[in-house]
Amino acid sequence: MEREIAVSALLWLVLAFHPLKMISANTEGDALHSLRTNLEDPNNVLQSWDPTLVNPCTWFHVTCNNENSVIRVDLGNAALSGQLVPQLGQLKNLQYLELYSNNISRTIPSDLGNLTNLVSLDLYLNSFTGPIPDTLGKLTKLRFLRLNNNSLSGSIPLSLTNITALQVLDLSNNRLSGPVPDNGSFSLFTPISFANNVDLCGPVTGKPCPGSPPFSPPPPFVPPSTISSPGGNTGTGAIAGGVAAGAALLFAAPAIGFAWWRRRKPRELFFDVPAEEDPEVHLGQLKKFSLRELQVATDSFSNKNILGRGGFGKVYKGRLVDGSLVAVKRLKEERTPGGELQFQTEVEMISMAVHRNLLRLRGFCMTPTERLLVYPYMANGSVAACLRERPPLEPPLDWPTRKRIALGSARGLSYLHDHCDPKIIHRDVKAANILLDEEFEAVVGDFGLAKLMDYKDTHVTTAVRGTIGHIAPEYLSTGKSSEKTDVFGYGIMLLELITGQRAFDLARLANDDDVMLLDWVKGLLKEKKLEMLVDPDLQNKYVESEVEQLIQVALLCTQGSPMDRPKMSEVVRMLEGDGLAERWEEWQKVEVDREELELAPPRNSEWIVDSTYNLHAVELSGPR
Repeated sequence: MEREIAVSALLWLVLAFHPLKMISANTEGDALHSLRTNLEDPNNVLQSWDPTLVNPCTWFHVTCNNENSVIRVDLGNAALSGQLVPQLGQLKNLQYLELYSNNISRTIPSDLGNLTNLVSLDLYLNSFTGPIPDTLGKLTKLRFLRLNNNSLSGSIPLSLTNITALQVLDLSNNRLSGPVPDNGSFSLFTPISFANNVDLCGPVTGKPCPGSPPFSPPPPFVPPSTISSPGGNTGTGAIAGGVAAGAALLFAAPAIGFAWWRRRKPRELFFDVPAEEDPEVHLGQLKKFSLRELQVATDSFSNKNILGRGGFGKVYKGRLVDGSLVAVKRLKEERTPGGELQFQTEVEMISMAVHRNLLRLRGFCMTPTERLLVYPYMANGSVAACLRERPPLEPPLDWPTRKRIALGSARGLSYLHDHCDPKIIHRDVKAANILLDEEFEAVVGDFGLAKLMDYKDTHVTTAVRGTIGHIAPEYLSTGKSSEKTDVFGYGIMLLELITGQRAFDLARLANDDDVMLLDWVKGLLKEKKLEMLVDPDLQNKYVESEVEQLIQVALLCTQGSPMDRPKMSEVVRMLEGDGLAERWEEWQKVEVDREELELAPPRNSEWIVDSTYNLHAVELSGPR
């Protein structure tokens, strides 16, 4: 009863102090629901867009910030058709609108000009018609504008030249007409940005506009001696020489013009080229893939090839031209100026972490708009999938395999902490990031990505990256991570292996249990109900003493103070049978002393019960 009252009070406080957030969520939810009702969705990718939910942040393909405001809508390559709606302009904090590779038609709403925080607008490969809205010129933060491969018509709005942040522009393969602006931000762009619009004109297209003077090469240079030289045939020679020089310059004019055009352009252009053609990338055996290679391998990043989604982006299954299977991780964040060298440095650091229990980075791809990492394909998926998402006819992970996973993943993390220079802190250790190869050997994945992503957006350099239930309390409160935050996450992962349950599960409330796996396990241990902890899929086929040992390691790893947790190298030794008994005995003594201190009666006995209850509640909810 007390818990229900506490939950009700908490909800009341949230509603009382955050009414604007709720209103914002309602407005944004209504806007997205309006979009859904105007789209045909044959593959049910919008099935989770439930209008009865107040907050759209729980919907698939929608990303929110810490204020529960929508910042990203990712519906690329989703086989959608229909039309966009003006209500999209109400997503005031939207940064990324990705609707590419669909069959959406009609006009682009002018209301998109209200999305003043928009960084990337991707509407390419659709069937849009009508003009490019002049209001898009108000998007001062826009860096990526891709409207290519539609049926857009009319002129290019001059207002777009005022977007000084614009780095990538693609208006090719449309029906645009009129002059191409060459001032402002448009002075950066090449003819590729405007290709295959037959009615466009201007210097960048090489086609003069009606009423403007035709393009002409510079006058041929004639030496003065040729003009003034006396003699019988010098005039004829001069004429012949002039004709020859003029002809040569006529044929050379395109090259001269292009060279002049290239010279007047800033040298801040980036192109995706195959690795063997890129002289600036030297990462040992790490292959630099072209974007085209990975598009072919993944069928243009088709949804049917998605292996999973995570905090860093989507992972796609792909097959290279040599027949090998790969997993392609498409990182979420876009490129920021000056980040190329840093990205390559971090990629190189990840590639040098080579260990039997670490997922080896095979290659990468870097373009003006994409950051992709290529890994070997793991045939047996993740530990989380094997524990909770296995097909009915597939056998569960047996106990010996779970023990081997525990040891292998510990060895991989120990290598990251103790044998990499600089050390690599994972920051999101969980069952979903422990992969299994053909032999069901544990392979730690996604390491190094937290640092790889943080350098590109300054607003997330101190943000907590991780998953609820796995995050160490000190990391949650301070935002500072260390190898001991990984140790905490590993301890929770051990409990997932033993119980088969999620680290955070609201469904446990139905049985009046703790939503946090760590609290739930501690509660059952106090009641001496070990058998209720073990995954029922094991069907009692396990060694009880070994289960107890793994639980002991897990509890040592999840102590509240990071100083009290073992190093991963010590965890490896304990799992191998060295030092666990002594460490556990020491921990029990500390726990007994702590409990005696907590239960000691205070001087004012009138508040013993309330104080004890509150202290206990704080203890159980510490990591939340």
